[in-house]
Amino acid sequence: MGSNSSGISDQTNQANPEPGGVSSSFITPRSSKTAEQRLQISMKEDSSERAKAATATPAASDMDETQVNEEEVDPESNSSVLHQPLLLKRNNTLSSNPLALVGAKVSHIESLDYEINENDLFKQDWRSRSKVQVLQYIFSKWTLAFLVGLLTGLIATLINLAVENIAGYKLLAVVGFIKKERYLTGLIYLTGVNFGLTLIASVLCVCFAPTAAGPGIPEIKAYLNGVDTPNMFGATTLIIIGSIGAVSAGLDLGKEGPLVHIGSCIASLLGQGGPDNYRIKWRWLRYFNNDRDRRDLITCGASSGVCAAFRAPVGGVLFSLEEVATWWRSALLWRTFFSTAIVVVVLRAFIEICNSGKCGLFGKGGLIMFDVSNVIVRYHVMDVFPVTMIGIIGGLLGSLYNHVLHKVLRLYNLINQKGKIHKLLLSLTVSIFTSVCLYCLPFLAKCQPCDPDITTETCPTNERSGYLKQFNCPNGYYNDLATLLLTTNDDAVRKLFSSNIPNEFQPLSLLIFFALYCILGLITFGIAVPSGLFLPIILIGAAYGRLLGISMGSYSTIDSGLYAVLGAASLMAGSMRMTVSLCVIFLELTNNLLLLPITMIVLLIAKTVGDCFNPSIYEIILELKGLPFLDAHPEPWMRNLTVGELADAKPPVVTLNGVEKVSRIVDVLRNTTHNGFPVVDDGVVPPTGLALGATEIHGLILRAHLLQALKKKFFLPEKRRTEEWEVREKFTWVELAEREGRIEEVAVTSDEMEMYIDLHPLTNSTPYTVMESISVAKALVLFREVGLRHLLIVPKYEAAGASPVIGILTRQDLRAYNILSAFPHLDRSKGGGKN
Repeated sequence: MGSNSSGISDQTNQANPEPGGVSSSFITPRSSKTAEQRLQISMKEDSSERAKAATATPAASDMDETQVNEEEVDPESNSSVLHQPLLLKRNNTLSSNPLALVGAKVSHIESLDYEINENDLFKQDWRSRSKVQVLQYIFSKWTLAFLVGLLTGLIATLINLAVENIAGYKLLAVVGFIKKERYLTGLIYLTGVNFGLTLIASVLCVCFAPTAAGPGIPEIKAYLNGVDTPNMFGATTLIIIGSIGAVSAGLDLGKEGPLVHIGSCIASLLGQGGPDNYRIKWRWLRYFNNDRDRRDLITCGASSGVCAAFRAPVGGVLFSLEEVATWWRSALLWRTFFSTAIVVVVLRAFIEICNSGKCGLFGKGGLIMFDVSNVIVRYHVMDVFPVTMIGIIGGLLGSLYNHVLHKVLRLYNLINQKGKIHKLLLSLTVSIFTSVCLYCLPFLAKCQPCDPDITTETCPTNERSGYLKQFNCPNGYYNDLATLLLTTNDDAVRKLFSSNIPNEFQPLSLLIFFALYCILGLITFGIAVPSGLFLPIILIGAAYGRLLGISMGSYSTIDSGLYAVLGAASLMAGSMRMTVSLCVIFLELTNNLLLLPITMIVLLIAKTVGDCFNPSIYEIILELKGLPFLDAHPEPWMRNLTVGELADAKPPVVTLNGVEKVSRIVDVLRNTTHNGFPVVDDGVVPPTGLALGATEIHGLILRAHLLQALKKKFFLPEKRRTEEWEVREKFTWVELAEREGRIEEVAVTSDEMEMYIDLHPLTNSTPYTVMESISVAKALVLFREVGLRHLLIVPKYEAAGASPVIGILTRQDLRAYNILSAFPHLDRSKGGGKN
């Protein structure tokens, strides 16, 4: 997408690990160590980081390095050591590895510029905007929100129609073979069709769009947190086809994660005018040529994706608010709600059309998506005990599911590293195993007689509108396990949530279903196909919830279908750790407000229990991928460390003068990986006080803007400030939003090297700063809540000749793991902490 940069990460703010680094005259001294010594330390640590990244995934190297110096004596055990500065206790220079596993390869990761860059060009543009332009900007925002909802709703309808018809006709053919007692033919047919569908989905992900594999939600969550995840929003068509193939193949996955990813892709493409190579340069799109507005659009897309999956507009908005988005405000709330409302209107319109039978197997009496509004709700005060039990079990099972899935994903990482063929073989092996289980296990179930009280459904049947499947049973009997397995996952949820017959599913069949989907859920997630986590967890939770309802029997007045709903909610809360959005999603699914009190109790208990053991599944995936996500809650030990001590553990900061020589700017860009440089002016006469030369922090300039100045030949023959008209002649604020380009692509002659560039008009004159005595915990909260990319550290005491900037904090500097690598005693003193 347009915000991706081809340069190295801005996160590190360290000296270049390659030979020929910046000379000491370019570096502001901070500690007693010389610049050369710090550069040598940085070179050694960065080279070791790259060596580890080449032999293991980022997640694996993270876990290995946390064990460094574990055998040393805890320095906190000596009370006299408490009075020593923390800097003396650190083992290494604070270093960071800006690499993450994105798609099929390890990629460099950068941050996004969510902060408004208030330079002279921006201020001039803001002052010159007319009321018509302001209204055009507002109208464009709402128009794009409308288009995001409309397109997401249309694509969701297309996916549902395709999945229900492909899977429906496949299953009808299989049941036809069974009816004719051609059992082996039925197995071969089911396995072959599922094999082909999985092959299509897997080939698309392995060969063409590696970032389409998986749910996409962790990457979107990282993007909205400020991480520029590469190539995440350009494979919309392949995600659609891959999701249709994977879900139609009967794999234990859902289309909810891919729909969230698709909604975000649509929003990103609309905001930047299309893919990178075919971008539309419409004038009205210039307002959205920045990370800040694109972030808001992608938030609308994520909400629309959840709404399209569950037909839950309010739940979709709350999902983005609670789980995905880091930044939120009232104006964004209204636009996301508007987008989800459009999605619901589109879905409802197509459902009405399909109810007349014009959509094949999708529609009334067919394999319709989630429709569980017939759940009967009856409960009393004494039912609080079984409800509490469901919450506790859900929290325990959810945390156990996360733990085992973490191990499986680490194993899959090792397999996937061996190449594309291994990825394909892994996906196809899972497909064959799934098909064999779905076909063969129903033969283990006993045939159940049809209840004569059922009048709304024909029992048994193998036809399109059948509810209870006959499978291999005689007339008047049905196979309850085949009813759950030989259908789509959406329809299985509808049947588990049903309350038509209390004993329509036998305990043994539910136990087999529960065990099978636990195994399938663990081995399916992580293969190279678009997949969602919601539906597998819902199926597992609904199965154990219905089992618990049967075991309670006459001890509870709660219907078995309601037990299934509560079981699904508890397991989702225990695994994903969502509460408010999940509660609303289930209320909108069941269309019954009477579920609200007990659903709230179950979710709160399950989340509390799950939090005692491990993080949510999305946090685990973020850690495995190595994405530098900043959590909302700082670690307790971060209050014992100041940002000044972090600055001392980093290489000295590189600063530039307000009017700088071209040769020095080229040297700095070639020999550092920084993406932000403080601009400092010496000998400035302050407006008040003594008329002596002072040092002024003019602001912060980005690497991208320096490259723009070099490309535009914004050179001056003498050292002076430029006039306003000279700047406007060369630059527009739209051009400054671009972040593409590398210093190697810029050609500068030897004569131009002796010229000057006035950096003042391009510098953000209002950067965020913190005093060196502030704690890392407070700096982290500020950094995350404001959505920063760089945070300047200023000294507590000002001395003559000293630099007014002593360091820069970036995202990588504030990650707990990176801090603990330099200050390992902080973790041990608290008995361990999260990495």
